[in-house]
Amino acid sequence: MRLATLIIAICTSGACACTIPVFRFALDRWEADKFHLVLPSAVAQAPEMQDLLRPLRANGKANLDIATATDANQKDAVLRYSRASDKQVWSGKLDAATLSAVLDSPARKKLVEQLLAGDSIIWVIADSGSPVDVLEVERIEKRLKFLEQVASLPIQDPDDPDSQLGPGPPLKLKFTTLRLRRDDPAERMLLHMLAGPQGKFDPATTSFASAVFGRGRVLGAWPLDVLDDASLEDASMFLVGRCGCRLKNESPGWDILLNLDWEKALPAAAAPEPKPAAFETTSPPPSELLATIDPTTVPEVVKFTPDDPAIPTTGHKGPLMAGMAVGLVLLVLIPRWLRK
Repeated sequence: MRLATLIIAICTSGACACTIPVFRFALDRWEADKFHLVLPSAVAQAPEMQDLLRPLRANGKANLDIATATDANQKDAVLRYSRASDKQVWSGKLDAATLSAVLDSPARKKLVEQLLAGDSIIWVIADSGSPVDVLEVERIEKRLKFLEQVASLPIQDPDDPDSQLGPGPPLKLKFTTLRLRRDDPAERMLLHMLAGPQGKFDPATTSFASAVFGRGRVLGAWPLDVLDDASLEDASMFLVGRCGCRLKNESPGWDILLNLDWEKALPAAAAPEPKPAAFETTSPPPSELLATIDPTTVPEVVKFTPDDPAIPTTGHKGPLMAGMAVGLVLLVLIPRWLRK
């Protein structure tokens, strides 16, 4: 059965007029499911471990809840996909180093960076580096470039209250890939999360690809030898199409553990509003300004001389001289009066 048939069967109950693409609807509205970390009683009571776990218990950033084992015989810490799941992601001795590996990894940091940049889908490819795998990776990357060119996002209706985007990066259509080595010890937990709780294959021995979107949601994981172009297209086109699965639990997929506060990170990732361009004026140098003046258009400057009959002196010269004389007298007498 092709992926599109399965998706349509799952999502028909939520069909609606929403024009937001699935990948952006998930980024805006779907809170990541919490993983479940169960600690042996002795580990949970150790003072140094309590100090490490305290920031995670009190509204921690990671989608993780922590509990103490009720079984006194449990010796190792266990990380499960959820409280209701028995599927383990990891088990072992918990210390500062392993807790750091549970919470984060280099590839997960890169995933967060790309999701906050607005990438529609990140196809995480885990391979062995063999020539056969290299050819498969090249095929996938080439197909994704083609799909990115021919696909289009749903037309957004800004007046539709059901189709309002939340705070976050600009809406765009972009397919990217992120390659991992199956034998990378730093990504062992992420590889198990990407492969999913169904356990259909061993991520340590099978090269596969997973489609990641939203807040670290995985649509599905496929071995490279079964991920043909049709399945790649079905998954990609579903995620950039109109959202029909309003409820997260009606949508296929599962989440990965990311150490991030999405409610704070998404508004910070929003593109700043463009500022209006400042009105600038530039004046040319005086030499350039003078060079633009046509001498023939400059008005003639008229000079007057005291004997010029055009100067109307009659009736003005006498009063002017009298005023000047009075001023001189005052300048002489006032200082003498002040000294007395």
